[in-house]
Amino acid sequence: MQDLTYSGLVKQLGVSKVIDYHWNKKFHIPYKKYPKNLGYTPGTILVSLLRRPLKNFDAVVIAASKVDCFETYLEIVDRIPSRVPVIFVDGGDRSKIGEDLTVYGRSELLAEAVEKRPFDLVFKREYNLDNSYSDNVFPFQISFNMDRLPKISPGYKYDVSFWAVETAGIRTRALKLLEDRYDCRQNGTVLNQKFSRYKRKGEFYLQELSQCRIVLNFRGGGWDTMRYWEVPAVGAFMMTQKPGIKIADDFVDGRDVVYCSDDLSDLTDLCDYYLKNESKREAIALSGKQHLLQYHTDVARARFLLEKISSLV
Repeated sequence: MQDLTYSGLVKQLGVSKVIDYHWNKKFHIPYKKYPKNLGYTPGTILVSLLRRPLKNFDAVVIAASKVDCFETYLEIVDRIPSRVPVIFVDGGDRSKIGEDLTVYGRSELLAEAVEKRPFDLVFKREYNLDNSYSDNVFPFQISFNMDRLPKISPGYKYDVSFWAVETAGIRTRALKLLEDRYDCRQNGTVLNQKFSRYKRKGEFYLQELSQCRIVLNFRGGGWDTMRYWEVPAVGAFMMTQKPGIKIADDFVDGRDVVYCSDDLSDLTDLCDYYLKNESKREAIALSGKQHLLQYHTDVARARFLLEKISSLV
């Protein structure tokens, strides 16, 4: 979320208008492969290194619910003029505001930040439908940086895939159900996967994802998964459980994606149907990509964030 927020803001405003404090090499040096370095923006290293003093700025964005981010914010909070809005982008997996800091054992950082100055706006990734939030909290999920998309080769290699570690019970149930169906065992849709052992990484992973007739998506530690945005980005057909979080301009069931039941009772029937009905499947995949390009890129997220900030200024 921090990386994608940075890349989107730079595309909207220009690198000289977005100061990363402290300087973050991940934004300027391509030292990691996808899905790392999501915020890498080519050609920004020299401009970003010409450090400007922290003054005359229009907004401050606390870009992650991480310990080092809040420690840095608390170093400068007393220098922020009262007229300048402070925005918290909470990209954590949990539904309460800043709850990841509690998991890290540093809940006092959140309390101190709020005591010093309450956030003017909060953009929340896990905007849980079962929770209530104040009026200044907005849903704000992962997106896709289209600059990271490789050239996709046409054609299919796999029927049904779900390459994922078992971070939620529904993932285990799905893998048990699918392991001996379709071409799942052959393509690696199996139990007990380890991310460290993944053979599909970097741009090769996105290419492989695009060559699946059906890509499945189920929640992990949080509802908002990277796969939910990667699949339409590469132009593939996605079957998914319905997210339990609020997503502005979400994909539409039957038009952009296909929802299966949470109990997975219709999963194989839906797979059978869309494997047989290629034209319907490909129409949904195309619609999903068009919808993502309009509403769910890093640029679209940045535009939404800037619109909300502008309403305060």
